[in-house]
Amino acid sequence: MTAETASDEPDAGTRRPDQPLRRGWTTGACATAATKAALTALITGEFPDPVEIELPKGETPSFALAFESAGNGYATAGIIKDAGDDPDVTHGATIISMVSPAPPGTGVVFAAGSGVGTVTRPGLPIEPGQAAINPVPRKMMSETVQSVCAEHGLPADIAITISVPGGDEMAKQTWNPRLGIEGGISILGTTGIVHPFSCSSWIHSIHRGIDVARAAGLTHVIGSTGSTSETAAQALYETPLIAMLDMGDFAGGLLKYLRAHPIDKLTIAGGFAKLSKLAQGALDLHSARSQVNMQFLWSLAETRGLTHSMKNRILNANTAQEALEIAGEHGVELAPDIASRARQVALANLRGAPVDVEIIVTDRTGEILARV
Repeated sequence: MTAETASDEPDAGTRRPDQPLRRGWTTGACATAATKAALTALITGEFPDPVEIELPKGETPSFALAFESAGNGYATAGIIKDAGDDPDVTHGATIISMVSPAPPGTGVVFAAGSGVGTVTRPGLPIEPGQAAINPVPRKMMSETVQSVCAEHGLPADIAITISVPGGDEMAKQTWNPRLGIEGGISILGTTGIVHPFSCSSWIHSIHRGIDVARAAGLTHVIGSTGSTSETAAQALYETPLIAMLDMGDFAGGLLKYLRAHPIDKLTIAGGFAKLSKLAQGALDLHSARSQVNMQFLWSLAETRGLTHSMKNRILNANTAQEALEIAGEHGVELAPDIASRARQVALANLRGAPVDVEIIVTDRTGEILARV
């Protein structure tokens, strides 16, 4: 899954309870299948359709071709990506591979075609100046080329250009601009399979964002629960885009990685409800996996001087926002305590790592309610 910027309200991506979720295929798997079809056609003049590939864990899916073309010294094949039930921005994209002979002794070389990004910053698994095709897809395509060429007694000196029509627009909805990947999407995947609503890809994106920030020598990063709080935090600091980490619901993923790979200062910005969960000790802030405890909010309100007559209203509030408003009507501000306690939780999870922590709590409009 490609992580997209999340809203502070509400959680996106709801599972359908009535049926199992359908898995899909990564851009890397699609690129590998397209490469195999194109190379086979380059050598034999015939496009296999469907084309079968072997994934890293041994599965052998088949892919139907959506596009094919051949000319003097090249062949091109395209496959439409099916991400299954995952909310992937690249679902439905056409992944195209053009292959052509490379100079003797070159081996397999890769290039970014239209809609595929180019790496411009250090800290990623691909060096700056290279096509944004991750290591596992490169390995899959290289092994496929070597296998097909060996079948026909040919050296595996092949140039592969991967392109994705419209990939430059798709990339605007991903982390690529922040990570310094310009011109399009990345070709991703470690198993070839997209598991729907997987949390791991988002967390991995957070990790890569930290890597890029560290490699760039940044001393301050900002993790936000959504676009509203991110905008509010950005207005306070003149930080480069790569300093903005789209934490989403994964506070734990951010803090645990910073524990091992510290940066001098971390700002966590989020809406009142999300940071109330962090203040309670939750590290996964998604509504399906943690909830705001109204008894917890009442205990803070009582400490701040809210009269006991308001207890039932707080305890029966439908949302954290309603509890916040009830307290506010009586001159009691809950956000400062939420910020303070959220900071304590963050520091506890950093376990002494040299990271200074700031918490910013915002309302739904982006107004800052507390900053600790």
